[in-house]
Amino acid sequence: MLTTSSHEKNRKPGDNSKQAHLLCSFTVSEIKQWRTRKLVVGKISAALIQTEQKENQSIIQADMKSITRNEIHGHISDFAEMKSLTSLNMSGNLFKDSVIGVFQGQLEVIDLSKNQLQGHISQVQFISTYKWSSLVYLDLSENQLSGEIFLNLSQADNLRHLNLAYNRFARQKFPRIETLLGLEYLNLSKTNLIGHIPGEILQMSNLHALDVSSKQLTGHIPSPAHRSLKTLDVSHNNLSGEIPVSLLEKLPGMERYNFSYNNLTLCDSRLSLETLETAFYGSLNSCPIAANPVLFKRRANRHRGYTLALALTLSMVCLLAGLLFLAFGCRRKSRTWVVKQSSYKEGQNISGPFSFQTDSTTWVADVKQATSVPVVIFEKPLLNITFADLLSATSSFDRDTLLAEGKFGPVYRGFLPGGIHVAVKVLVHGSTLTDQEAARELEYLGRIKHPNLVPLTGYCLAGDQRIALYDYMENGNLQNLLHDLPLGVQATEDWSTDTWEENNNVTQNVGSQAWTFRHKIALGTARALAFLHHGCSPSIIHRDVKASSVYLDLNLEPRLSDFGLAKIFGTALEDEIARGTPGYVPPEFSQLECDAPTPKSDVYCFGVVLFELITGKKPIGDDYPEEQEANLVSWVRGLVRKNQGLKAIDPKIHDTGPVYQMAEALKIGYLCTADLPTKRPSMQQIVGLLKDIEPRATR
Repeated sequence: MLTTSSHEKNRKPGDNSKQAHLLCSFTVSEIKQWRTRKLVVGKISAALIQTEQKENQSIIQADMKSITRNEIHGHISDFAEMKSLTSLNMSGNLFKDSVIGVFQGQLEVIDLSKNQLQGHISQVQFISTYKWSSLVYLDLSENQLSGEIFLNLSQADNLRHLNLAYNRFARQKFPRIETLLGLEYLNLSKTNLIGHIPGEILQMSNLHALDVSSKQLTGHIPSPAHRSLKTLDVSHNNLSGEIPVSLLEKLPGMERYNFSYNNLTLCDSRLSLETLETAFYGSLNSCPIAANPVLFKRRANRHRGYTLALALTLSMVCLLAGLLFLAFGCRRKSRTWVVKQSSYKEGQNISGPFSFQTDSTTWVADVKQATSVPVVIFEKPLLNITFADLLSATSSFDRDTLLAEGKFGPVYRGFLPGGIHVAVKVLVHGSTLTDQEAARELEYLGRIKHPNLVPLTGYCLAGDQRIALYDYMENGNLQNLLHDLPLGVQATEDWSTDTWEENNNVTQNVGSQAWTFRHKIALGTARALAFLHHGCSPSIIHRDVKASSVYLDLNLEPRLSDFGLAKIFGTALEDEIARGTPGYVPPEFSQLECDAPTPKSDVYCFGVVLFELITGKKPIGDDYPEEQEANLVSWVRGLVRKNQGLKAIDPKIHDTGPVYQMAEALKIGYLCTADLPTKRPSMQQIVGLLKDIEPRATR
């Protein structure tokens, strides 16, 4: 029954080659041997199941009911043929078909979570043979199910555990499940629910855990009637009004709760500082104690002498710090801010003008009890991830997992539990802020979402280190794609050839797509900056726009990174940020009266990136025809002034689109790089100008 290669026939237990080639299907006895090792890869066929059922029913009962976290595929409904099966756990595999056929026989436990199941789940209601009263445990979370949550749930009067989170259900009101009086666990997060939370839900006497986070729920939070509730997550909704007093009184006895990112009103000084800063963060209508709990931290009166001494000590420290700050400011003002435009070092994969040769072993060793240091994941607040998981994901921040080193610190690559692929940025100068201040800034940045920004996934405060977690960008950054690839090496996108595909990361001969693609990068980056400048309140100045801060995601869309980080560092990187990156420094930065970057500073830097896209040249260090000791900006601006801008166009894209569009783009870059900031357009205006010359292929 087992079809294998000759290599498979000679395989011995414990040989990891099992995961490489399993060509057709395998027997239940094979599964018994391999299921606990998480190495099974292959397909289970219906004929196999039927045959094995006749041959050895006991093996089926003991071993076919739980084969989790492998790479099994096939038809999940085939398991319904095993009529005597009462428990089926096939979570964490690769099943892609419908779940309809699973609801057969007398199954009591169904766990098909973390697969790729699809289809309209509402069709399950037409199955009349299944005894819903037998169902005790149902987990279909983290799939791709659609439609409306099935109506038959009201018949599952013995159901204890229900998890439908992270699916693609249609927008719908809260399902009618209040009749499930025995329900103990309910997770409907990320399921597109709208409307109110029914009051009957929190009246269910056996309900221990309720998660309805990350949806579009409105209205008030109902009052719970029983003390059985131990876990409650209503974060990332649009709930409003006051939190019921009866619920607030139950919080001390609960294990976990999260009310963050709503419009709730909270005025209860009995809650601890830690509770206010974590469970109620981002509630827009909170009274001052929740909006800024640090200012309302109570101090005990029994040690007034100690408090007075501490206050005097802090006052002296602040006074000394102020004097040092004034001395430093005077020294800074007396200095001439002329930046030497040193050339790039060829072949280095860095994201800034200098590199931190950081030895992580020192600060990692300073973090005690790594398993007790939490990692905050914004979209999955109940996911239990700690600093120990970060250490495991990055091999203790080993250089083998290092992606880049830049101005803000080293960046590592890692996979967190739950399959979360992240770029881990260690903010080496972030310790100037307190934990509360750093958490507040990072939480704020986590709420900033735009299709052309690299989203902040989460963060970790480990000792003195502030660690930012970003979505991993599969296709690298613009610096690598344009400049840093060695000759003869083709990455995911190589503009030295005619092969490129804008979708699915598969190369194809598109020829004329080169200019279209570069224009898309320019427009997407401009939209990101326009959003930061004009769509955020207060506006955010990036301060370090450059080719290496523009990334390409899995769908090859440009995404700008490192926005908002400058504020986290306070004065720790003030000089470096003000000096800018060589090749991208606005002229006003060399003036004594220049105090801080402005939105027009970002506009100048964007103009340099636009010149890079059109010319294919580096900001500094390249050879510029007919000019010596020039940089990209002075060379291109000189050609545009002479009405010879066409000479600057990259030969690789010259014939891949309308030349007049490229010439107009050069003029836009010319406006962006004007010497006087007042002469530069805003990013909103730049978006409009780029859209006016948008190639038809991208419209």
